[in-house]
Amino acid sequence: MLETDLIRQDPELIRTMLRNRNYPEETLDEFLKLDEEWRRLIDETNRLKHQRNKASETVPRLKGEEKKKVIAEMRLVSERIKQNDATIQELETRRDGVVLNIPNLPDASVPIGKDYDCNEIVASHGKKRDFDFAPKKHYEIGEDLDIIDFQRGAKITGSGFYILKGDGARLERALIQYMLDLHNEQGYTELFTPAVVNRSAVIGTGQYPKLREDMYWCERDDLWLNPTAEVPVTNMHQDEIFEREQLPKYYTAYLPSFRREAGRNADTRGIIRVHQFNKVELVKFVLPPTSFHELETLRADAEAVLQGLELPYRVLLLCTGDMGFASAKTYDLEAYAPGAEQWLEVSSCSCFTDFQARRARVKYRPEPHLKSEFVHTLNGSGLALPRTMVAVLENYQNRDGTITIPAVLRQYMQGQELIE
Repeated sequence: MLETDLIRQDPELIRTMLRNRNYPEETLDEFLKLDEEWRRLIDETNRLKHQRNKASETVPRLKGEEKKKVIAEMRLVSERIKQNDATIQELETRRDGVVLNIPNLPDASVPIGKDYDCNEIVASHGKKRDFDFAPKKHYEIGEDLDIIDFQRGAKITGSGFYILKGDGARLERALIQYMLDLHNEQGYTELFTPAVVNRSAVIGTGQYPKLREDMYWCERDDLWLNPTAEVPVTNMHQDEIFEREQLPKYYTAYLPSFRREAGRNADTRGIIRVHQFNKVELVKFVLPPTSFHELETLRADAEAVLQGLELPYRVLLLCTGDMGFASAKTYDLEAYAPGAEQWLEVSSCSCFTDFQARRARVKYRPEPHLKSEFVHTLNGSGLALPRTMVAVLENYQNRDGTITIPAVLRQYMQGQELIE
């Protein structure tokens, strides 16, 4: 979350940011209204406490009616202080709730724009394959080879769920293993975390309350199904203070992820937009001066997965109106799917500056004798599996209906070269 003092001292900066990010300015107005009343009561209460302290010094020297009068006045003052303290606490709670709905400030290098069409293509890699036949869409391939079962996935759960079968399941597992091994070589420590998280965790990384309707909630236990491994991995250091020499910390984690995709067309045919999906995540905790350099290396680590798979892809620098709520700067990696003739987002690599660290209270000590400060956090997908699977199936399809298994995955499939 943003620092309260920053919002208070430069509200026009925040107002401009909200406009650029397509967020309602009423959130800022509500904060300013609550904060003004909070500050007024704080000032009044401090004056009353000072008045009471002064009276407590003079009362012992008073006598008779004068003493009774001062004591009676101080009873009223004490009652007013008690009422103010309760109201101040209520205002703080309401104001802090409003702050949770104010997004992060974009970095100066982020282009200002309304939506996806304003994103900038900053790099591309590989060439689109020239087919001598009409390439199929991934769901046609999956059904023809009997490696994806949409009907039975919907039968056991509902729309937006699917089953991978046989070589489809093995290919998914090979992709996960390949990514984890690659990220281990890149210097990331592998984790396997719980797949359910508490409310404090989804607040910590910014999914709550902004994305509350997109998450699956286990009401009885007030737990949430993992929306992305960024949540449990980032929050494992909640309320901790690192020593400077402990940073940076790099983690990678595979987890199934769950999203309702509320308000979107979640029933699109195939596995491009589904409610449950596998993902390998990259998370960094770094020193603040290094965070945007670390974003570039994070992006390179995610790109290495696509390069190893020899998939054509491009890199987008997201504009202010298309960035995630907590992000200060984001690159999206999009792989090309020739059957659908679409660029598919397979990774978002983001720097959050201290936005998540403030919410999760993750700090570091610059020097042993200095006050602790907030770390900077980053995360990226390396990669999200459904769309990566789509890109693999559509790019590696053959005229006879078979799929050539990418070379880097064959060691995980006992040397198998084709799905047929």
